[in-house]
Amino acid sequence: MSSLARALLVAARPRQWVKNLFVAAPLVFARKATDPSLALEAICAVAAFCALSSAVYLVNDVVDVEKDRAHPVKRHRPIPAGQLTTRAALTAAALLALLALTAATLLTPAFGLVAAGYLALNLAYSLRIKAIPFLDVGSIALGFILRVLGGALAIGVPHTPWLLACTGLLAAFLGLGKRAHELAQARAADGPLGPTRTALERYHPRVLRGALLGVGAATAIAYLAYTQAEHTVTFFGTTGLIFTVPCCFAGIARFLVLVDRPRGESPTEEMLRDWPFMANLALFAAVVLVVIYRR
Repeated sequence: MSSLARALLVAARPRQWVKNLFVAAPLVFARKATDPSLALEAICAVAAFCALSSAVYLVNDVVDVEKDRAHPVKRHRPIPAGQLTTRAALTAAALLALLALTAATLLTPAFGLVAAGYLALNLAYSLRIKAIPFLDVGSIALGFILRVLGGALAIGVPHTPWLLACTGLLAAFLGLGKRAHELAQARAADGPLGPTRTALERYHPRVLRGALLGVGAATAIAYLAYTQAEHTVTFFGTTGLIFTVPCCFAGIARFLVLVDRPRGESPTEEMLRDWPFMANLALFAAVVLVVIYRR
């Protein structure tokens, strides 16, 4: 692999593609995961969002190149480190976006519109929204809602308000946790927040902590309500999803532990390497699949 290709791959953030599995959530919760044709369409939809998210990361790194050079960790990314030119990054981003939007539209025009909306939202985030406290987290949550909505439209299955609400709350919870961790680290350094943290200086620690705990509680309550909602029980023919609720609560509690760690990377990064969190997630997924598909 050439140095340019390697730099492009790193800048595309393939580790972050796991977030796009939310696009496949409607396939699972519509009990269609065993349908080969729909599964293939869902895989294509996930791939389209992976390409879109990588395009956004490339644009974001170009926009923040000067700030990232002053950051102790981000300065090692390919663009601020000089391993990838801004021109090459923008060219790759444009090609990825064009490919993704074309593929999304070929799946279904409605999915193409959602994909275009996701791209527009994230470009707005990179250029402006990320500097506005709470609105930045709100836009991240909306991005996850668009993933789930797009996944449902791509394979032609219904999407429930409960699934969209739980997705949005969970994404907001993770986003607030990331901000709380960043703010704590910045304040622990005993210096100004600096140009690398434009939005952080506008967050108040107590307000942010209250919002984090409040949204975490709302996420747990919303998921509990979803498992016992009339539509859920009727569709799946069981109240068995209640057995996944302890995993939901445990996952939220474990994430809060990761947020409060004084050192380390972002909690959204740490959770992917934290074995208690991942073991709980695997158990949650296994119980969901058993409950939904056992009949």
